Amino acid sequence: MASPESSAAGGVAVIGSGLIGRSWAMLFAAGGIPVRLYDVDPRQVTGALDNIRKEMTLLAQSGSLKGALSAEEQLSLIGGCSDIREAVEGAMHIQECVPEDLELKQQLFAQLDGIMDDDVVLSSSSSCLLPSKLFAGLAHRKQCLVAHPVNPPYHVPLVELVPHPETAPATVDRTHALMRKIGQSPVRIMKEIDGFALNRLQYAVISEAWRLVEEGVVSPGDLDLVMSEGLGMRYAFIGPLETMHLNAEGMLSYCDRYSEGMKRVLKTFGPIPEFSGATAEKVHQAMCVKVPDDPAHLAARREWRDRCLMRLAKLKSQVQPQ
Repeated sequence: MASPESSAAGGVAVIGSGLIGRSWAMLFAAGGIPVRLYDVDPRQVTGALDNIRKEMTLLAQSGSLKGALSAEEQLSLIGGCSDIREAVEGAMHIQECVPEDLELKQQLFAQLDGIMDDDVVLSSSSSCLLPSKLFAGLAHRKQCLVAHPVNPPYHVPLVELVPHPETAPATVDRTHALMRKIGQSPVRIMKEIDGFALNRLQYAVISEAWRLVEEGVVSPGDLDLVMSEGLGMRYAFIGPLETMHLNAEGMLSYCDRYSEGMKRVLKTFGPIPEFSGATAEKVHQAMCVKVPDDPAHLAARREWRDRCLMRLAKLKSQVQPQ
């Protein structure tokens, strides 16, 4: 199934052809890197390649295609593969993208451990499973890490690099360089922690957002406006720590001025919400007024979101210091 142009020698094997796998394949191709896309079901690979062609065509038409190569040149770098040994043969990097199931991933990694070369990096796209559990007992665990992308990966560049306790520093360095090469923004998580960094921050925001709605402080719609028209405006360009630094005469000044107020407010935070019951129904109804939860409306809204992210990415590239 793989074409000569998509030989993985010195390239990447993407294991799993769902949304995340397709996105990774497109990103690696944008960086000029040959890709072999593998799935246990060959029909899934065929469908994925068709989807990638359509996506790249639309991206090229809108001027949002990443990389210096044309859509056709990038497409020529992506081939499908129905044999996992063939997929990983000669690859410098393996990116796993199967469903978020620990046992499934462990079985796959055990299989890959027996056929991968001693100099290839084995990377998981897991969003929350700890590397120490994913790669436990593997002979090649020094070559393993998590590279967690953010959905949708093609439009949101962040990648969290999370090492196994025994991951070699060179493995992280190589993966960091590869992510930079394909235009992503990798961050190094120095040690594994449940939720990594992105989801820990996200869950903290979600938790307090839920409590504010549950306690009748603000409506669901207005709560989302607090983020989209407030915090999110500046967080699209700078993070919470730089925000602190800029909102006073530097970080020490901010801490001196506002630390007591922050501690007072933080002490009023309640327990972890249940995310169920009457509040869940209230938030659900509010969200469905804005975006009905049938597949068509949700898909249309996701497309709108992705178009917004593409435009934001262009703006950030124009105004953000490199």
